[in-house]
Amino acid sequence: MISTRGRYALRVMIDLAEHRFQWIVPLKDIAERQEISKKYLEILVRDLVATGLVVGVTGRGGGYKLSRRPEDYTVGEILEVMEGSLSQVACLSGRKNDCPRKKFCKTFPMWKELDQIIRSYLFGKKLSDLVGEPEKNPLPS
Repeated sequence: MISTRGRYALRVMIDLAEHRFQWIVPLKDIAERQEISKKYLEILVRDLVATGLVVGVTGRGGGYKLSRRPEDYTVGEILEVMEGSLSQVACLSGRKNDCPRKKFCKTFPMWKELDQIIRSYLFGKKLSDLVGEPEKNPLPS
């Protein structure tokens, strides 16, 4: 299950993509448009900046922007950064949860197939696929 953290991070990334023609997007604007607490968004964007998905500019007139073009992000990448493994079962999560039953488990092939379907879908979907028309507000002079 994708948590609020992952869903909100995706909403932030979509908002930044839709406002990418602004030089920097203030966090308060994202919070208002997305109806998400600014305090909670501060935590989320800190992680988005730390992982290189977003660039932050501090100080007066500060805010955030995408570090790449919307078509260069996948939904899977964004969710995996925020959620960790997207696998439905621990034995496929890539962590040290290697199940001793894996070799003879009757359900393992099913979980592996489900994992491949989910990964294929989420990593095949680009951020640009979710974005509406960008707002083309030029920088104030």
